[in-house]
Amino acid sequence: MKVDKKESILFICTHNSARSQMAEGFLRALYSARYKAYSAGIEPTRVNPYAIKVMAEIDIDISRHLSKSVEEFRGMKFDYVATVYDYGKETCPFFPSGKRYLHKGFDKPSDFIGREDEKMALFRRMRDEIRGWVEKTFGEEHKKAKGA
Repeated sequence: MKVDKKESILFICTHNSARSQMAEGFLRALYSARYKAYSAGIEPTRVNPYAIKVMAEIDIDISRHLSKSVEEFRGMKFDYVATVYDYGKETCPFFPSGKRYLHKGFDKPSDFIGREDEKMALFRRMRDEIRGWVEKTFGEEHKKAKGA
């Protein structure tokens, strides 16, 4: 019988509409052989259409993702619980079943104002920042640091 050795990660942000959705999308697209990715929000709403668009530009489809509450994951065990929003470290509910906790603050997308092209540019910047963080945190360098 094969034992699943994938580590599980829960990404959390305020609305589970953009930042955590993008992080989940990147982890699934880049490292699904090593990790199981989930995302949730403190106050879930819906997946932001700009997040869907900018991820589609790089061939990652998050259009079928749903915004979920952190309450859906209570009691689940995670190898990592990662907050990806400003003040996340201070305001995130504690998950006692998380082995390790990470925090990386990214700008709040709902604060973005401006024309369509300006919003798209801001979402692209945030997407690229999240990708860089995911690659640095969970990619090959992370694997080497753990001695894998």
